[in-house]
Amino acid sequence: MKLQQLSLFMENKPGSLRAPCEALAAAGIDLLTMSLADTSSFGILRFIVRDPERARQVLESAGMVARVSEVVTVEVENKPGGLAKVLAAIDAAGLGVEYMYDFGAASRGGKAAIIFRFEDPDAALAVLQAAGVRVMSSEELLSDGKA
Repeated sequence: MKLQQLSLFMENKPGSLRAPCEALAAAGIDLLTMSLADTSSFGILRFIVRDPERARQVLESAGMVARVSEVVTVEVENKPGGLAKVLAAIDAAGLGVEYMYDFGAASRGGKAAIIFRFEDPDAALAVLQAAGVRVMSSEELLSDGKA
Protein backbone atom coordinates (compact mmCIF):
# COMPACT_ATOMS: atom_id res chain seq x y z
CA MET A 1 0.00 0.00 0.00
CA LYS A 2 1.69 3.08 -1.26
CA LEU A 3 0.85 6.63 -0.41
CA GLN A 4 1.31 9.70 -2.58
CA GLN A 5 3.53 12.43 -1.23
CA LEU A 6 4.14 15.89 -2.62
CA SER A 7 7.58 17.46 -2.76
CA LEU A 8 7.99 21.18 -3.22
CA PHE A 9 11.32 22.80 -4.00
CA MET A 10 11.75 26.31 -2.66
CA GLU A 11 14.36 28.94 -1.96
CA ASN A 12 15.91 28.90 1.48
CA LYS A 13 14.89 32.40 2.48
CA PRO A 14 12.55 33.89 5.08
CA GLY A 15 8.88 33.62 4.13
CA SER A 16 9.20 30.94 1.46
CA LEU A 17 7.56 28.27 3.63
CA ARG A 18 4.51 30.43 4.28
CA ALA A 19 3.44 30.75 0.62
CA PRO A 20 2.61 27.07 -0.01
CA CYS A 21 0.97 26.74 3.39
CA GLU A 22 -1.25 29.76 2.69
CA ALA A 23 -2.14 28.50 -0.82
CA LEU A 24 -3.16 25.10 0.55
CA ALA A 25 -5.06 26.65 3.45
CA ALA A 26 -6.99 28.95 1.10
CA ALA A 27 -8.05 25.85 -0.86
CA GLY A 28 -9.13 24.08 2.34
CA ILE A 29 -6.36 21.46 2.09
CA ASP A 30 -5.06 20.14 5.41
CA LEU A 31 -1.41 19.13 5.77
CA LEU A 32 -1.46 15.75 7.53
CA THR A 33 2.29 15.49 8.02
CA MET A 34 5.37 17.15 6.60
CA SER A 35 9.13 17.21 6.56
CA LEU A 36 11.46 20.05 5.62
CA ALA A 37 15.05 19.50 4.54
CA ASP A 38 17.34 22.33 3.57
CA THR A 39 20.69 23.33 2.18
CA SER A 40 22.18 26.81 2.18
CA SER A 41 20.28 27.82 -0.98
CA PHE A 42 17.12 25.69 -1.21
CA GLY A 43 14.76 23.49 0.73
CA ILE A 44 12.49 20.56 0.00
CA LEU A 45 9.12 20.47 1.70
CA ARG A 46 7.62 16.97 1.62
CA PHE A 47 4.06 16.47 2.77
CA ILE A 48 1.00 14.26 2.75
CA VAL A 49 -2.55 15.46 2.11
CA ARG A 50 -5.81 13.62 1.45
CA ASP A 51 -6.03 14.80 -2.17
CA PRO A 52 -2.49 15.11 -3.56
CA GLU A 53 -3.53 15.83 -7.14
CA ARG A 54 -5.71 18.76 -6.07
CA ALA A 55 -2.91 20.06 -3.83
CA ARG A 56 -0.45 19.83 -6.74
CA GLN A 57 -2.83 21.82 -8.94
CA VAL A 58 -3.30 24.48 -6.25
CA LEU A 59 0.44 24.89 -5.79
CA GLU A 60 1.16 24.98 -9.52
CA SER A 61 -1.59 27.57 -10.01
CA ALA A 62 0.27 29.68 -7.43
CA GLY A 63 3.47 29.41 -9.48
CA MET A 64 5.18 26.65 -7.50
CA VAL A 65 6.63 23.39 -8.80
CA ALA A 66 5.33 20.33 -6.95
CA ARG A 67 6.19 16.71 -7.63
CA VAL A 68 4.15 13.67 -6.62
CA SER A 69 5.98 10.50 -5.58
CA GLU A 70 5.13 7.24 -3.87
CA VAL A 71 6.10 6.47 -0.30
CA VAL A 72 5.42 3.56 2.05
CA THR A 73 4.20 3.99 5.62
CA VAL A 74 5.27 1.35 8.09
CA GLU A 75 4.03 0.68 11.59
CA VAL A 76 6.94 0.54 14.02
CA GLU A 77 6.87 -0.44 17.67
CA ASN A 78 7.39 2.75 19.63
CA LYS A 79 10.07 1.35 21.92
CA PRO A 80 13.84 0.91 21.85
CA GLY A 81 14.76 -1.32 18.91
CA GLY A 82 11.43 -0.93 17.08
CA LEU A 83 12.88 0.99 14.16
CA ALA A 84 16.07 -1.12 14.16
CA LYS A 85 13.95 -4.25 13.60
CA VAL A 86 12.31 -2.73 10.52
CA LEU A 87 15.65 -1.46 9.22
CA ALA A 88 17.16 -4.94 9.64
CA ALA A 89 14.56 -6.36 7.23
CA ILE A 90 15.26 -3.54 4.77
CA ASP A 91 19.04 -4.03 5.02
CA ALA A 92 18.79 -7.82 4.68
CA ALA A 93 17.05 -7.31 1.33
CA GLY A 94 19.66 -4.83 0.15
CA LEU A 95 17.16 -1.99 -0.12
CA GLY A 96 18.27 1.58 0.37
CA VAL A 97 16.26 4.19 2.22
CA GLU A 98 16.30 7.54 0.42
CA TYR A 99 14.72 9.30 3.41
CA MET A 100 12.16 8.79 6.14
CA TYR A 101 10.08 10.88 8.51
CA ASP A 102 7.41 10.45 11.17
CA PHE A 103 3.69 10.47 10.44
CA GLY A 104 2.81 11.49 13.99
CA ALA A 105 -0.92 11.93 13.36
CA ALA A 106 -1.17 8.24 12.40
CA SER A 107 0.77 6.95 15.43
CA ARG A 108 -1.33 5.21 18.05
CA GLY A 109 -1.44 2.41 20.58
CA GLY A 110 2.30 2.22 21.23
CA LYS A 111 3.04 2.13 17.50
CA ALA A 112 4.68 4.84 15.41
CA ALA A 113 3.90 5.46 11.75
CA ILE A 114 7.06 6.11 9.74
CA ILE A 115 7.07 7.21 6.10
CA PHE A 116 9.83 5.72 3.96
CA ARG A 117 10.91 6.72 0.47
CA PHE A 118 12.52 3.86 -1.44
CA GLU A 119 13.93 3.85 -4.96
CA ASP A 120 11.57 0.96 -5.74
CA PRO A 121 8.44 1.14 -3.54
CA ASP A 122 6.96 -2.06 -4.98
CA ALA A 123 10.06 -4.10 -4.15
CA ALA A 124 10.12 -2.54 -0.69
CA LEU A 125 6.48 -3.49 -0.11
CA ALA A 126 7.19 -7.12 -1.00
CA VAL A 127 10.24 -7.24 1.28
CA LEU A 128 8.48 -5.60 4.22
CA GLN A 129 5.40 -7.79 3.97
CA ALA A 130 7.53 -10.96 3.64
CA ALA A 131 9.39 -9.93 6.80
CA GLY A 132 6.12 -9.52 8.71
CA VAL A 133 6.40 -5.72 8.91
CA ARG A 134 3.00 -4.07 8.90
CA VAL A 135 2.57 -1.62 6.06
CA MET A 136 -0.24 0.80 6.79
CA SER A 137 -3.04 1.32 4.28
CA SER A 138 -3.87 4.67 2.78
CA GLU A 139 -7.41 4.31 4.14
CA GLU A 140 -6.25 4.19 7.75
CA LEU A 141 -3.67 6.93 7.23
CA LEU A 142 -5.91 9.38 5.38
CA SER A 143 -9.11 8.80 7.30
CA ASP A 144 -10.50 12.01 8.69
CA GLY A 145 -12.25 10.13 11.48
CA LYS A 146 -15.68 10.77 9.99
CA ALA A 147 -17.25 7.40 9.29
